[in-house]
Amino acid sequence: MSAFAESEGVYAELHDLHVGRLEMRDIRTALAKGLADFSAIPSHYIVLAVIYPAIGALMFRAAAGADMFMMLFPIISGFALVGPVAAIGLFEISRRREMGEDVSWRHVASLLHAPGRRGILVVALVLAILYAAWLIAAHLIYEATLGKLAPDGMGAFAGLLFSTGEGWTLILLGNAVGAGFALVAMVLSVFSLPMLLDGEHNPLRAMAISVRACAANWPVMLSWGVVVAVIVAVACIPAFAGLAVALPVLAHATWHLYRRAIRHED
Repeated sequence: MSAFAESEGVYAELHDLHVGRLEMRDIRTALAKGLADFSAIPSHYIVLAVIYPAIGALMFRAAAGADMFMMLFPIISGFALVGPVAAIGLFEISRRREMGEDVSWRHVASLLHAPGRRGILVVALVLAILYAAWLIAAHLIYEATLGKLAPDGMGAFAGLLFSTGEGWTLILLGNAVGAGFALVAMVLSVFSLPMLLDGEHNPLRAMAISVRACAANWPVMLSWGVVVAVIVAVACIPAFAGLAVALPVLAHATWHLYRRAIRHED
């Protein structure tokens, strides 16, 4: 079968599912349910909840030690592009609580043998490619702007960043391009990863439905992206410590937003 024919088949299957209409209040409801999931069984997050803070801190130190200070922000912020994959275990906890089933580490660990694991790996690879592309783009933007002034060290870099036209161009252009990468990552993964956990096997189909659902609800999904960005930014301020709560809550909330947006037709 040709790649085109296979793609047509994926989109033809979209009629099996119903893409619901989201409202702004669904974001508040999803966040409230996410907080409830986290509050109900926080003991399950002793390991999962520290993944982001630990990796973020390690990446910061590694970049600083390698004299890559200009890439600190792109490296740490871009990690959010691949972060949704780490939320799979939290999706499973929300799914089991929703079904009234027992929740334990045994059930989370069993995801390693879940039928949709190959599809999850495909989505993870796509997100990893986006992350690599973002780092390349960020470096090119730096070289075309502040890199021409050759700042020597973190202090000089910070000084030039906010006091020169090149620095402000770097800030504005870098954030605009980064937002574009973040939008693509969200559209492809926000519903596809929960769907693959929920019984879907085809990653192309899952990503296609995720794109369709985001397009059908673009005002709400753009608002969701802003909410996530603000919460994560605030959680990063105290040495990444706030991420141990913010990220599990957002992961659970994503599951509940998925349940509202994607429904199997009767």
